[in-house]
Formats: sequence, structure tokens, C-alpha cells
Amino acid sequence: MAQIIDGKIISAQIKEELKQKVAERKRTQGTEICLAVIQVGSDPASTVYVGNKKKACAYIGIASLAYELPEETTQEELLELIHELNDNDKVHGILVQLPLPGQINENAVIRAIDPKKDVDGFHLQSVGALCIGQSGFVSCTPAGIIQLLKRSGIEIAGKECVVVGRSNIVGKPMALLLLRENATVTVAHSKTKDLREVTGRADILVVAVGRPKMITREYVKEGAVVIDVGIHRDENNKLCGDVDYDDVAPICSAITPVPGGVGPMTIAMLMHNCVEAGTVR
Repeated sequence: MAQIIDGKIISAQIKEELKQKVAERKRTQGTEICLAVIQVGSDPASTVYVGNKKKACAYIGIASLAYELPEETTQEELLELIHELNDNDKVHGILVQLPLPGQINENAVIRAIDPKKDVDGFHLQSVGALCIGQSGFVSCTPAGIIQLLKRSGIEIAGKECVVVGRSNIVGKPMALLLLRENATVTVAHSKTKDLREVTGRADILVVAVGRPKMITREYVKEGAVVIDVGIHRDENNKLCGDVDYDDVAPICSAITPVPGGVGPMTIAMLMHNCVEAGTVR
């Protein structure tokens, strides 16, 4: 029977650790960590994500500033707000909820955030630091996956790991973090030939491909650890991932469910980055 890697339990552990750390900072320094969250427009999914981030801040003891801007906000107006927050010493982290409306260049917005406040880990300086093994903020979902593995007692060093997906937010940083943990890493993608042969070698398989239930047992080595980053609605409107859980779980040694696997870890690691941003000063 596969070990179920429970992201709800592990994320709760991390939040509790951060809560204690923040309380100790307040007690000894009398100062508060603050996250500024910017949302442009009223995309329903973004509104839910922003609400969850505010709740996490409140639980841990981090102050949050919410900027809810209209859909027609210009790029110049958004950049001006970011520059103001960059210069505000009481703000330790800045998060711009993606996606942004079409009139705004996401890359320009990400580049505008002070790297010391880049708690999403998307800035070029953050990504560059990860590439060359220096300290810096790491994209929250891949960082959360590393914590899932470590806190579940799963050894990474020396393992053959395959990451399916090469996005800047998950696939690429995931591969770099696994390398940092001394794994042997292959990144597979839409142009990979004989994907089943490649994924079938994996001791640890991380799937971030964006296609519901694409990965079936034919893609998975018996006894592998499977991490499912995807989240979709199936034909019955039930949440599902990129992995066909019911088909794959019987042959795995460990697997993340959807929901309740990787998802909760993303916000937990965002909170971790916020605490780090506030502690560095």
C-alpha cells in the first residue's frame, strides 16, 4: 500500500514552526513582518488564492496589506505601486498575484520587485542564485515539494528523478532543487521522445504537465515516489491531478493526493519566504 504524502499535515507543521518564530521575533525585537499582496482585476481563482494567503498571514502573525486594483489598471500604475512598496521599510515581502490582465507585462512586473522582497522567488536574481547554488528565495511550489519529500522520510540523494514539465515556476526550479539535493535529474517535456521509457526510470517522479490524469501506471516504475503538481476538474467535476491517482497508487511506494498534497505546501513556503525576508534585516 502506497504511503500517502499528506500536504495538509506537513504544511500545518511548517506554519506552526513559523508562528512560533514570528512570535519570538515580536517578543525580542518588538517588530512585525509585513507582506503586501497586489491583485489586479477580480479573477475568481486569484481571489480565492489571495484570500488563502491573507488567512495564512493572520494565523502565523504576519501583517498583510491588500491592494485590490481594477482590471483596467495600467502597467505604469502597477509599477509605481511596486516602487513605493520597495521603498517602504515596513514591508518585507511583495507578492503580485498572477495572471495579470493583458495590458500588463508580467516579466516587467516581476523584474520591478526588489529581490530582497521577492517572496514568490520569480525575480531573475532569485532564479540566478538558485542556478549557481547561492542563497535566495525559491519558487514556493518546488520548495514545498522538497519539504514534502524530506519530512516524509524519503531520501533524495543518489536517486534518479524525472520532472515532467519545464515551466519557469515549477519544472525548471524543481530540477535545480533536486540537483541541489544530489539527485540525478532528467527534465521531460512535450518534445521528449518515448516519455514512458523516461518516466519509467524514475525513483522520484514529479509531474507538472498541466493535463488531467495524463500519467497512468504505464509511465511509473513499481515502487516509485510520485508527486502530482496538477489540479483540474474531471468529467464529474471532481478535483484531480496530472496523475491518474487510482491507477497509479497501487504500484507506488508513496504518492501525493489531489487535493491535499502539493497545494497546501505552496502557501506554507510562501509564508516561510516572508519570515525569511523579515528576518534577514
